[in-house]
Amino acid sequence: MRKKSSIEIKNRRASFDYTFLERYTAGIVLCGSEIKSIREGKASLVDAFCYFHDGELYVKNMQVSLYHWAGAWSRHDPKRDRKLLLRRKELRKLQRAVKDKGVTLVAVRLFIADNGFAKLDIALAKGKKDYDKREALKEKDLRRAMSKNEF
Repeated sequence: MRKKSSIEIKNRRASFDYTFLERYTAGIVLCGSEIKSIREGKASLVDAFCYFHDGELYVKNMQVSLYHWAGAWSRHDPKRDRKLLLRRKELRKLQRAVKDKGVTLVAVRLFIADNGFAKLDIALAKGKKDYDKREALKEKDLRRAMSKNEF
């Protein structure tokens, strides 16, 4: 029986900058030292986004730090583009959706699934305007103030 993993790396900035339209969970093609680094929590999704190349989906700017015990033969480039694994039907749907103006694919959350594989939650997102961001901050402050008064 496998122990539930507590590794969950989030891109908090994405929810502030974008409105999420749909979410998908994708597998990631990784090398051995990369998965070991992710299991140690040494990854970052800041500025990570997805793009299509030859009908395949890749994530760019996802940083996975070097594994400190890896030898010279198993080192990887920390910021390399990594291929994402989705069903063909989902890929076609996303590729059509990304062609719309102002819509992009953003990496939201990186986690280790119950089966031990690394998964990446991606979101079809539309950029927020400045007034939308101010509105979100007001709501957040209001929720914080209400929670302080409830105890």
